[in-house]
Amino acid sequence: MPEGPEIRRAADRLAAAVVGQPLVSAWFAFPALKRHQRALRGRLVEAIEPRGKALLTRFDHGWTLYTHNQLYGVWRVAAAGERPDERRSLRVALETAGRAILLYSASDVAMWKTDALATHPFLARIGPDVLDACLCAAAVEERLRDPRFARRRLAGLLLDQGFLAGMGNYLRAEVLFEAGIDAARRPADLDAEALRRLAAALLAVPARSYRTRGIAPASGMRADYVTDTPDGFRFRVFGRAGLPCEACTTPIERREAGGRRLYFCPRCQS
Repeated sequence: MPEGPEIRRAADRLAAAVVGQPLVSAWFAFPALKRHQRALRGRLVEAIEPRGKALLTRFDHGWTLYTHNQLYGVWRVAAAGERPDERRSLRVALETAGRAILLYSASDVAMWKTDALATHPFLARIGPDVLDACLCAAAVEERLRDPRFARRRLAGLLLDQGFLAGMGNYLRAEVLFEAGIDAARRPADLDAEALRRLAAALLAVPARSYRTRGIAPASGMRADYVTDTPDGFRFRVFGRAGLPCEACTTPIERREAGGRRLYFCPRCQS
């Protein structure tokens, strides 16, 4: 599943293609959304913004398209009139005079009144977006001390979108390695310095992944998340089981945690 940096990069690409442009046409595969097709013609796309792992496409008539890629969904940008991906099922097509943005394979798609988005079942329960420029380390540390989260093992907590939205499996491993903390620990177990390191890493690692505009070639990663540029985000532990830790040369280990694969250095993370 795409994590926060991948969703934000997708939002950037889609926004560059259609924001500020009126729609020539809108098409939805889902019968419940067909009624919005005519109403969207001629409407401006005001913004396309990530909210955790969801995308919000806001229009100028008070409605917003909510989409969540889940595991298999993917957005594409194409020239107006083109439908390039015939292997997947097209779910949404929004088209301006020059460009089209196309959502394939996703099933979690809905139109909401913009002023009612706060009541959406997913959006209402997620925490702050880990890539929100307004989120600071002090606020993250405060959440780590919050009784709702402080006694939960980090292995599960860092995957909980109610704690910080946009976190995911590779980010969990890389954050814990950067902070030097074992996934079995709980925020309540950590001293002030460890909490400070963890809060800082929870902001720094996702931000670094987003800034690099993609992940350096790595086994098992979807092609559309990977970049061949030399400054791509490089995994230090994720997917590197058996390889030496770059800090201490101890072999990286893998275990299952929270139902997902977790990679860590048994020496550097305590």
